[in-house]
Amino acid sequence: MRHPYDSYRSLFPILSTHVYLASCSQSALAQPVSYAIEEYHHHLLTMGNNWSLAMERMEATRRKFADIIGAEPDEVAVLPSASDAISSLATSFSYQQGKNKIVCTELDFPTVGHIWLAQRKFGANVSFIRSSNEMICAEQYEKEIAHDTLLTCVPHVCYYNGYKQDLREIADIVHSKSSLLFVDAYQSAGHIPIHVKEMDIDILVAGTRKYMLGIPGVAFLYIKKNLAERMEPRVTGWLGQKKTAMFDICKIASEVGARRFETGTPSFISMYAAHAALELLHNVGVHNIYAYLQEVTRFALAYGREKGLCISGPQSAEYRSSLISFYVGNASEVEMRLKEKNIVVSARKDVIRIAPHFYNTKEEIKYAIDELIALINGR
Repeated sequence: MRHPYDSYRSLFPILSTHVYLASCSQSALAQPVSYAIEEYHHHLLTMGNNWSLAMERMEATRRKFADIIGAEPDEVAVLPSASDAISSLATSFSYQQGKNKIVCTELDFPTVGHIWLAQRKFGANVSFIRSSNEMICAEQYEKEIAHDTLLTCVPHVCYYNGYKQDLREIADIVHSKSSLLFVDAYQSAGHIPIHVKEMDIDILVAGTRKYMLGIPGVAFLYIKKNLAERMEPRVTGWLGQKKTAMFDICKIASEVGARRFETGTPSFISMYAAHAALELLHNVGVHNIYAYLQEVTRFALAYGREKGLCISGPQSAEYRSSLISFYVGNASEVEMRLKEKNIVVSARKDVIRIAPHFYNTKEEIKYAIDELIALINGR
């Protein structure tokens, strides 16, 4: 059967030689993204200083991401990484007694916990919601979040096993306790629809290198505009200042909205890549990608179970992303062995993660699972 996005597959050169199923770590590179990187290089070679063009590309990239998540451009800050974005956020709070609790989850990416734990010396009281069967039910949020909770941190999709949470349901619980909701969307943005207004998300972070088809060096921090305007980041730089203060060493005047969280000169080469990647995403359509990947996920779950593999997290596609984790002994070695067979997956702890995108086929997933079974059986 013809792949619904067959016309796009030729844009990803690696697909002609490899089975590439590692979007949870780094998406396959598309030719338009590669051309954008070359365009930046060409500008430097032929123009020298291309500052104005690069800043225009940055603004266009901001607008494209804002459109993807249903936000206004002024609600989006552009930063080098998710860690930078979260650190800028974390150091902007005062952690006043009586409203100083930060609630994270056991399913968050480790850097999230590391950053909030580093704020304990400034008054933050950090706790972690434990998972049950590598999932977290709404009742656990109800129990753990209290009226002294300043911020609740949740991953939209768990990096370890693909578990997908209902953000609107969590937002209702969080806001009923007068807490802010912070969402790590690094593993969901680009292949799962997100609308920050409809989901009532206060703060969200995402980056381009995974399902948004880019490369490292660009991350986005969304903050509701009325919330951002009340915050004064302690990590700042000239791009986080209004034009009246950018070149005045004795003056500070924070930019409007989330822009005040920006710091210094960004990685323009990554920005060019991000702009082309988001344009490609727009052309395909995140809702279309999600619908296709739901079908692919159901196939992968069924075929994996048929072959006797043990799956981490939810057993139904309804509660997960296309990232599927199979328990495997010595996962790192298995990842390397599969790579020798030109099958690119990603190991984490005791699992092999298979993370298809819209450009992958069911046949590729079947082949990867068959080869994984062969390695497990010592063949």
